[in-house]
Amino acid sequence: MTASRVYMGAMTHPISNTFVAACFGLASLGFASLGFAPAALAESPADMARIEVLPGWQMDNGHQMAAIRITLAPGWHTYWRAPGEAGIPPQFDWSGSENVSAVTVHWPVPELFSQNGMWYLGYEREVVLPIEITPNAAGDIALDGVMDLGVCNDICMPLQAAIGATFAQNARTGSIADSGQIRKALTDQPQKITGARCSATPLSDGMRLTATLNVPHLGPREVAIVEHPDRYMWVSEAMVTRTGSSVSVQSDLVPSDAQPFMVDRSALTITVIGGGQAYEAQGCTGGS
Repeated sequence: MTASRVYMGAMTHPISNTFVAACFGLASLGFASLGFAPAALAESPADMARIEVLPGWQMDNGHQMAAIRITLAPGWHTYWRAPGEAGIPPQFDWSGSENVSAVTVHWPVPELFSQNGMWYLGYEREVVLPIEITPNAAGDIALDGVMDLGVCNDICMPLQAAIGATFAQNARTGSIADSGQIRKALTDQPQKITGARCSATPLSDGMRLTATLNVPHLGPREVAIVEHPDRYMWVSEAMVTRTGSSVSVQSDLVPSDAQPFMVDRSALTITVIGGGQAYEAQGCTGGS
């Protein structure tokens, strides 16, 4: 990597009204009631989180493996890709990049937290998010993107980071320490499983999914997340029932037009998380 840059700032508009309201159990969405206290606004974004690009290495398939490292101030946390109703997932826009056809974020297993009677999935202290960059063609890669994320302590703040890096073709890899952090984060991803089965029941405003997965017991508290590729799809908090090694996951999905719809089962992602471990099924077959 020949150059990198990260610029951070607090968002001038709340990107996460529902997120902050959920964090504090607030009904009002007014600016003052969202937890944006004057003291919080006076803090520098760097006081809450530091974001860096780790250069990584060029993969055998021609992709570039790099990472975004987020270091959080003591007591602050940020969120996993699907954190539950009491959080907001980070969002990325890589449209300013050159010679980039896709950027895939590889998410390490998150921690399970509880606050004010709600739970969320996220990270404290530090998290390394490996990013796999697929180029359009052989040659240098210019990564130019924006990352929106929420960070919370007693109050919540939406932050925005402008992320840029240039990766020269066949350049040297990053430091051994940085590459080691990336490799560890890659091994800390949820374990992939197959054989998930699911059924869909129409509702007046969407559909109810019931899935069954074979997952080892993950401790006294297990949660499940159902993800649909449509980011505007509302997905309810999943109900989880365990019977031996079998876990039943039930969740309602409501599209933006609030109408029944046909679901592509192969596009669903179902993850069961608990005790610092996670198992993930990409897609499910008919019948539960």
